[in-house]
Amino acid sequence: MTIQMFFQHLANAISLGGIYALIAIGYTMVYGILNLINFAHGDIFTFSMYFAFYAVTLFLFPWWASFIFAIVLTTLLGATIERVAYRPLRKANAPKISALITAIGVSFFLQNFAIVVFGGRAKSFNPQLGVYPTQFAQVLKFRDVRIPLLTFIIIGASILALLILIWIVYRTKAGMAMRAVSKDVTAAKLMGINTDKTISQTFMLGSALAAVGGILWAMKYPQIYPYTGMIPGLKAFIAAVVGGIGSIPGAMLGGFILGVAEIMIVAFLPALAGYRDAIAYIILIVILLVKPNGLLGVEIGEKV
Repeated sequence: MTIQMFFQHLANAISLGGIYALIAIGYTMVYGILNLINFAHGDIFTFSMYFAFYAVTLFLFPWWASFIFAIVLTTLLGATIERVAYRPLRKANAPKISALITAIGVSFFLQNFAIVVFGGRAKSFNPQLGVYPTQFAQVLKFRDVRIPLLTFIIIGASILALLILIWIVYRTKAGMAMRAVSKDVTAAKLMGINTDKTISQTFMLGSALAAVGGILWAMKYPQIYPYTGMIPGLKAFIAAVVGGIGSIPGAMLGGFILGVAEIMIVAFLPALAGYRDAIAYIILIVILLVKPNGLLGVEIGEKV
């Protein structure tokens, strides 16, 4: 492999890792605050793409307005799911297995809802529909290295979204409340924190990041169908576990590790291209054998 090819693959790997990190954070935030794996998160990711697609093709919004529209609707979808599906279980002190089964049920519901409403056939999310400017598809040349502009846009947007998340979590009152609730819900209540509102905000924030990830994914792989989010969502969940589920820096790290490993292993060993999706599981098994709580995870004292 030439050095030019290496840098091209590396840029592609970082952009993919950034998308995985955005989705993985949604998993890790919900787990960190509720000890719940929100299996519907990958489907929320899918809905964000449909929202953006129909904003352009049905409502004729410009691409930038369609992205904002999709992020807002996806954020509201996350809040609605928390309010309708998970909050009643929390109020009833239902066992964690009930919440887990509910998450799986919500996932199936969203997939089938998408089939009924949007149809089972794949839809093209390409620049010709005006979903994003054709200029994004141009290729930049750095001496002998050719990298699509879209790769830099994805990397930049991912980093910007992650920085905004860090600011919210570590520099705002809402973020402080999220961290307090994740440590101890009962103590947070005694300190006067509205835990229901904080949990809802956590779902909204995670869903907004999934929306950003979904839009970037659709720009990179321009095709949508009701199960689009299944594999990326599963890999993002693996990334969250690899990094240490419950840890936001861990989810970021896990996302980038998975993205870089997936692209670079296939680039260096093309014979393994058919096993591309299996690489994530191999990394997961190796990490859990060496560090069961993930790379940046902390040891917990109870079984989940």
